This record gives sequence, C-alpha cells and structure tokens, in this order.
Amino acid sequence: MAGFFDTFEVVVVGAGHAGIEAALASVRLGCRTLLLTQNLDTIGQMSCNPAIGGLAKGHIVREIDALGGFMGENTDATGIQFRMLNSTKGPSVRGPRAQCDKKAYQLRAKATLERTSNLYVKQAGVDRVVTCDGRVTGVETDVGVSFGAEAVVITSGTFLRGILHVGSASRPGGRMADATSGLSGSLRELGFSVGRFKTGTPCRLNRHSIDFAACEIQHGDEPRPRFSFDYPIDTLDSGIFSLNSSKFYVEQVPCWLTHTTAATHEIIRKNLHLSPLYSGRIEGIGPRYCPSIEDKVVKFADKQSHQIFLEPEGLHTDEFYVNGISTSLPYAVQADFIRTIPGLENAEIMRPGYAVEYDYFPPTQIHHTLETKRVAGLYFAGQVNGTSGYEEASAQGLMAGANAALKVQGREPFTVERREAYIGVLIDDLVTKGTDEPYRMFTSRAEDRLTLRQDNADQRLTAKGRQTGLVSDHRWTAFQRKLADLEAARAAAATTRLGGRTLADLMKQPAFTAAAIPSELHDRFGLAIWDLVATELKYEGYVQRQNRQNAQLGSRYDEPIPSGLDFGRISGLRPETRQKLAASVPATIAQARHISGITPADLAIIQIWLSKNRLRRSSPTSRPDEPCGF
Repeated sequence: MAGFFDTFEVVVVGAGHAGIEAALASVRLGCRTLLLTQNLDTIGQMSCNPAIGGLAKGHIVREIDALGGFMGENTDATGIQFRMLNSTKGPSVRGPRAQCDKKAYQLRAKATLERTSNLYVKQAGVDRVVTCDGRVTGVETDVGVSFGAEAVVITSGTFLRGILHVGSASRPGGRMADATSGLSGSLRELGFSVGRFKTGTPCRLNRHSIDFAACEIQHGDEPRPRFSFDYPIDTLDSGIFSLNSSKFYVEQVPCWLTHTTAATHEIIRKNLHLSPLYSGRIEGIGPRYCPSIEDKVVKFADKQSHQIFLEPEGLHTDEFYVNGISTSLPYAVQADFIRTIPGLENAEIMRPGYAVEYDYFPPTQIHHTLETKRVAGLYFAGQVNGTSGYEEASAQGLMAGANAALKVQGREPFTVERREAYIGVLIDDLVTKGTDEPYRMFTSRAEDRLTLRQDNADQRLTAKGRQTGLVSDHRWTAFQRKLADLEAARAAAATTRLGGRTLADLMKQPAFTAAAIPSELHDRFGLAIWDLVATELKYEGYVQRQNRQNAQLGSRYDEPIPSGLDFGRISGLRPETRQKLAASVPATIAQARHISGITPADLAIIQIWLSKNRLRRSSPTSRPDEPCGF
C-alpha cells in the first residue's frame, strides 16, 4: 500500500492482556501480524494486582485456554500461590485464582511474543487509524512510520486520554510512569461515540515494614489448581520459571489478611474533600464491584471494618499489594490511614495508590465478532469496550484477533453463544446492553451457569476452537485422549456394581467421595476424570431444572410489569438491580432484560414475584393493595 513502511494482514494496537491474546490468535490462524506497543518493557504488565482468575473470572481463563489461548498457561508457569475459591460450594461457582510473580508473568509473555513465528513486535504508539471508503487500511504511529493492514485490533486499555490522580496532583498517563495515548481523537473523527470511565489501584508497601504476626496467614491450596488443560506436569522441577517451558514449580508463598479500623475510617472521612473522587475532579464512572476505600467508608458507613489482603507482587521484589484499599487520596493521607491498620503501623509506602480516568467506546458500536459497525476491518477489545479486569480483556482479545484473521482470509466469523461460555455472555451483554459502568463478569450473569463450569471448559469449547484453527495438534491430541477416558469412565460407572447399586447411582449421592471408587478404576482414569463424572451425575437433575426454568423465562419475556411497581417490595433483588429498574422503569420483562447489569437471576426473581402477586390478588381473602413477598 502506498505510503506505508510495511504492510501486514493484521495489526494489533496495545500489548496488554487483550493485545497479547489478539496477536497470538491471529498468528495461530496463519496471518502475518504486527503488534505495536508504546513500551516493549511493559508487555503483559499487570497494572493492578498481579492476580489472575477468581469467581467467574477463573471460568473465563479456563475458556481462553480451551480455545488455545495464552493466559492460563502463563499463569500456571508464573504463579506463586494458587487457590480454588468457593471450594465448599457447588462446582458451578468454584473459581481458580492465582497470585502471580508480576515480573515473571510479564517477561514470559514478552519472550513468547518475540519467539512466535510470523509475529512482529515493535515499539511505537498509534496516533491515527487510517481508513478508505469505510474500511480500515492501516495505522499511523507517533514515530513517523505508518503500517498498512487489512484488519486492525485496538486494545489500548486505560491509555486513551488517560489522566492520573493522586490527591490534588493530576497528570496525563494511562498507568503510573507511562504516557497516555491520543488515539481516541482519531476514532472520534471516524464517528465513534466516546465515554469516560475511571479505575484505581491501592498503594504498594515494603515487605520489611509489615508486622505479619498481627495478620492472619493464608496459604495456597495443595494440590494446586491449574488454569491450563495442556498438561498434567509429569515432573516438577524446583527453581525459577523457564521461558521455554510451561513447567514451573516453586513452593507457594502465603498471603495475609488484616482489616481496617474505626480510626482508618475516621481519617478517610475527615479528608474526603481532598479526594479527587469526592471533590468533583474525577468525572468518569468507577467500577461498582471494586470500589475505592473512600467509597466503601461512605457507602457502607455502618461497617466497622473492611478486609484487607496483603499479597506479594513476586519472588524477587519486596513490594506488597494491599488489596481492598484502592484510593486516590493524597500521599500523606494514604500514609496516615494505612498506619491505623493492624500489622501496618510502621508501613512504608513504596508506590502510592492512584485513580486513572480514560476514554472507552460504548460497546453497542460493535458486532458480536467485536468488529466495529462503523469501520469494516476495525476491531475493539478490552477496556476500550468498557470492561474491567485482565480476564475479560484477554477473552475479548482472543475473539477479536481470531475474527480479524478470519475476515482477512475470507472465512466465516468465530462467535460463542451465551449458552456455550462466559465469553459468550460477556460479549453478548456488551453488544446488546452496553454498559454504564466498568463491566465485570459474575456467575449470576449466565443463564446456564450450572453447565458453564470451570472444569468442563475444554469439553464445551475445544472442538469449536479446533474447527476454527485456534487449537494446536498437541492440545487436540491430549483433549481426544481425555474424552476417551471420560467416556470409558462413564461406562464403567454405569456397569460397576457395589453393594447392589451401580457406581453411577452412588456417585449421585451428596456424601459420595472418591474413596468409594474401586482402586483399579481410580488408578485407571485418575481423580480428575472421576471428579468430572461425579459432578455430571450429581448435578444432572439441577441442570434439567435450570433448562426448564430458562425455557419458561424465555417464553415470558413479553410479560408486563405493572406501572408504578415499587421494586423495593421484591425481596431477593440486589440493591443495584432495584436502582437500575427504578431508573429505567421497564414496561415488560423483555425491556428489563436489556438493562445493563440486570441478570437472568434478577429476571427470574421478578417473574416469580409477579406470579405470586397475581395469585394473591386473585384470592378472595387478600386485599387489592396487599404487598407480596418472595
């Protein structure tokens, strides 16, 4: 293309978590790909907590891995503590979480990209998207070089017109010590509407200034849960991670738990006028489910304390992440309130907490493929679509990179349905509902959450990823072996009899444990396979009931909601749900369904309440205005 220094099939802008997955997905599908980043030394940087996974987020990482993605493998290779959250609850809401070595994760990501054939990694910011006749043709960089492209994926995170805030001090930046990007101006010129969001991060403390004896220790799980389906590891070698291998093992390090105090809250309340969040200097909307400590103290004034998790940032640094006190208060105020927390009386702040405002593009402007509706061949992924979290960003990156490559090749697009994956729920929510606050995934957002478990993500998605070309021969062969073992184990469970009952019948009982499996069967297939079979059998009835409820819900979307209904009367609804319903005043269940933040669980509660309300109103003993509970 004339005027371009070089041309590529796909150009990815930004090398955070979304950009990494987008670039690798494009290359896996055979496209010559360019990855552009403002700074090669911050590829894969964990700007906030160096943790991956958690509730619903862990499901997404497993899905990314099932589709051949990178995040799960890199987490397993560089994690320093692993836990399965909600381990005492049902399998659909259990989620793996890992605390990673921040620099190890970043360096291994950089090395992987640099060593991937057909992927070109270059340092340059992007100032403008170049288009012709309504389709993308390339990008212009801030170093005076332009690159041609048949498809472009924008994954610029919080860098679009980013502003950093610490107390009264504000300056441009998408992350502390990093520059901002003016790319959103180019996208405005192309006709895209732009919104403004805010996020934040807590201070980092020096390990040697923390009194761990005053805190509660939290160890990792053994055996450690993993994110990637690509192994078990046969041999675990002690030592530092290897850039050439996914095999990594170190002794897990502990995290610690403490809490804020009344004195903490008093200092924060006295200094709210110094917070840019409360002084009006921050205009962007922040994440509801990751509020600043200022918001916690104000909005939960009745709470005497809030949990604080002290989490190491890596094996070769003394920095500790203080999870639970995201703040943009002045440095001196941060130091004062930190020292009222047990164990932190002598804490030394190494980096202050801060807030960052940034541009995003309301995601109703994109298709389910993540291609923009306004410019053909241009894709948005990650926080530019209004999401929060490394995991949500990575999922979008994978899907956008894959679809960019498929479009270049003239092939059918790759999409995932809501019933198939949390990735499908994520994208469908964004595209159809938009978001009025940074979007975070929860299990409650999925109608089919009983079947969208983290342990069966490969069974749901790997064959689909293989058909598209995202899954390697090695992964596919291992998956086929696993399917064969699963089928054989199911057959053995159905035919093996113990005490007059089949093993399958016994496995359906709540008290069933793996100890009841005959040793020869246990050894033949292994505990992981038997856990899957037991879960399938134990929750078969619940899944059938879920499917019936979903069918009933879908058949009643046109059901009217009475005018003037006080949603506060409906017990079981979350405060967020009541707030959004009161603001939107939907006339039908269908209208409520399309409100951002309203979950399938919310809709089911409303429908059940309406049904009970009608029954009570039809009763001759009830008054017409009698309130109905749920």
